[in-house]
Amino acid sequence: MPATAGISIGSLSERTGLAVSAIRYYEAQGLVEPWRNAGGQRRFHRADIRRMSFIMIAQQFGFSLPQIRGFLKTLPGGRTPTKEDWARISEGFRAHLDQRIETLVKLRDNLDGCIGCGCLSLPNCKLYNPEDKAAERGQGPRYLMGDSPETGTGAENAP
Repeated sequence: MPATAGISIGSLSERTGLAVSAIRYYEAQGLVEPWRNAGGQRRFHRADIRRMSFIMIAQQFGFSLPQIRGFLKTLPGGRTPTKEDWARISEGFRAHLDQRIETLVKLRDNLDGCIGCGCLSLPNCKLYNPEDKAAERGQGPRYLMGDSPETGTGAENAP
């Protein structure tokens, strides 16, 4: 059990704006690890306020809870993360965001054109996706996912 008294789930809820039920859910998902005091009440580190804020921001950017859990696992347990700890986690977060931004830019710029879906329903598909070559690379909008009609697959760049 941590040496500090910690904060209650109600205090964490009040500070973050999250419902108590959401905090319990995040606990069940392994995103925070409270402990129980002698009375059986959950207690959280004050640093969990920042962790909860990170979870909320990451969800707004479309990250899944397993992805968020992966980011948070890189933070130290049992102590408040330092500025350096958050800088390290930001590097991985930034790489994912850069990839999403690139995908969104492609979507924006190609929204009115072929995105390599293999549907062959547009006259342009005969030019950009002859003989439905995009379908050989897998399901979904292959060109939007990073495949290139000229160079073959680019699936390693997929979101």
